[in-house]
Amino acid sequence: MRILFAGTPAAAVPSLAALLASRHDVVGVLTRPDAPQGRGRSLVPSAVRVHAEQAGLPVLTDRPRGAAFLRQVHSLQVECVAVVAYGEILRPEVLASVPYGWINLHFSLLPAWRGAAPVQRAIIAGDELVGASTFVIEEGLDTGPVLGMVTQAIGPRDTAGDVLDTLAAAGAGLLVATMDAIGDGTASPVPQGSDGVSHAAKLTVAEGRVDWRKPALHLDRLVRGFTPNPGAWTTTPTGDRLGLGPLLACPGSARQVSENMDSESLRPGEILVGKREVLVGTGSWPVLLTTVTPRGKKPMPAADWARGARLSPGSVLGGTDDEGRR
Repeated sequence: MRILFAGTPAAAVPSLAALLASRHDVVGVLTRPDAPQGRGRSLVPSAVRVHAEQAGLPVLTDRPRGAAFLRQVHSLQVECVAVVAYGEILRPEVLASVPYGWINLHFSLLPAWRGAAPVQRAIIAGDELVGASTFVIEEGLDTGPVLGMVTQAIGPRDTAGDVLDTLAAAGAGLLVATMDAIGDGTASPVPQGSDGVSHAAKLTVAEGRVDWRKPALHLDRLVRGFTPNPGAWTTTPTGDRLGLGPLLACPGSARQVSENMDSESLRPGEILVGKREVLVGTGSWPVLLTTVTPRGKKPMPAADWARGARLSPGSVLGGTDDEGRR
C-alpha cells in the first residue's frame, strides 16, 4: 500500500523506520511544525521530521484540514495513513480522504487509557500490564475498532520513558503487521467494549508536585509516571524547585540503608542525610532519593546535592507555596 505516516515524537520513529523497511511504500510524512525549545526558544524539528528528511521523504507540516491539505494527500495517491502520536484531532472529511482510512498505534490496551498519556497514567495508577493497540480512527477519542494488540508487563522500577521505549519497538512490529493485514484484506476490526474504559489526560506540571503526606508506594508510582517528562518535583527548604528522579520506595531497602539512622520517626517531607544516601519521610515509610535536579543545574546524586545544600537537622521538603521558585 501507499502509506502516509503521521507522527511527531521520538516514540513514533521506530514505527516509521519499520514501515520504511516493510513491503509498503511510505510516500510522505505528516508531522507537527517545528516547536520552540530551550531557553533561547529556538525552533526545533520533531524527531519524526528529522528521520523523514534523512530518508528523503516529503514532509507535510500543515494542519490536516481544508482543501489544500486534501489536495496534497490526493497528489501523493495515499491509500492508508499510519498514525503514531501525531497530536492532532482529525475531522471527518480528512478521515474519509483515503480508501483504507487512518490507522492509529496507541500505547494502551484499549479501551483502557484513551487519551494523551496512556503509559504515564497506567504507571501512576499502579497497573501491572500495559500494551499497544492498533485501531481505526473515528470521530471519538480513541474509540475506533481494534485491529491488533500487544501486551507488556510494567516492571517495579520502570519509568514512563522505559515503558514507552519498549512499547515503541514492539508497537512498530504490530503496526507493520496491521498494515500487512489491511493490504491483504484479512484485517478484522473488533469494536471496543464499554467495560474497562479509562481516560489518560495529558500530564500537567502542577500534578508532578510531590505531596510527601501520601504513602511511599503512591509517590514511587507518581515519580516514575512523570519521568522523564514533564518531571516530578518538590520544593527545597528555601522554596526553590527541586526536580526528582525515581524514588526507592521499598521499606526493606530504606531500613537496610538506615540501620544507623533514626529514620522511622521522620515526618512527611523531613530529610535525613547519611554518608551516601538521603531519606525523606512520607505518609508511610521513608523513601530514598536517587537523583535530583536543583534549579538551574543538571541532575546529580541526591547525596551530593544534600551536602552542598548544608541542610539543617529537621529540614523539610515541600512547602506552602504554590509553584516554587523556578
